[in-house]
Amino acid sequence: MCFSQITFFHHNSNFHSNNPLHLEADYFFIFTLIKVIIVIDEQILISLGAELKHYAPGNIIFSNNSFCKYYFQIKKGTVKLCNTGEDGKELVHGFPFEGHCFGESYLFTDLAYAMDAVSLEHAEILILEKNSLLQYLVINPTLILKINQYTAERLHFRYLISSFLITSNPAVRLTKLFDHLKQYFGNIDQFSFKIPYTKHQISCVTGLRTETVIRTLKKCRWKKN
Repeated sequence: MCFSQITFFHHNSNFHSNNPLHLEADYFFIFTLIKVIIVIDEQILISLGAELKHYAPGNIIFSNNSFCKYYFQIKKGTVKLCNTGEDGKELVHGFPFEGHCFGESYLFTDLAYAMDAVSLEHAEILILEKNSLLQYLVINPTLILKINQYTAERLHFRYLISSFLITSNPAVRLTKLFDHLKQYFGNIDQFSFKIPYTKHQISCVTGLRTETVIRTLKKCRWKKN
């Protein structure tokens, strides 16, 4: 089993190696992706009073059991949605990035957040008060459909990740994840879109140990076309 049209690139542009699976460093995956998501036009958010806030790596954006007061949309950077157990183990729900919103389903309920949102890197996030957005949606219902479509796609991803529980084969888990990403973003210009998933982050999403991810990838035949 192999994964086609995927390769590794180190996050340091000065790094060069003939070994695409150099295991002493973290790598970004480069997929053949073309789909760019901006859930709500940034100018609309700004006109409604959204503020651009900056978060350092590791900053908590919102916490489990807190309540939704804002709509969050990423202008730059990547966010981790997760739960952390008492033993420090993490369950990762996803890594939304530029143009994505997160926690948006809680705009429509009075329930508290069931996860944490943490910045993975220096992030710029547009934040709009919940009531301001809801009032705008009342007079612009087509935007509700766009938000619902985005939420539905995220739910599909969660169902996909949950399906990993029924297989113990790590190659199957990785193949499902990579195939979903390639299908979701399209496949035209080869190696044109960078997904900031390190092997550790992939292990969090798939429920595999990092060592298992590395070992499985080493066994796979990588293709460039």
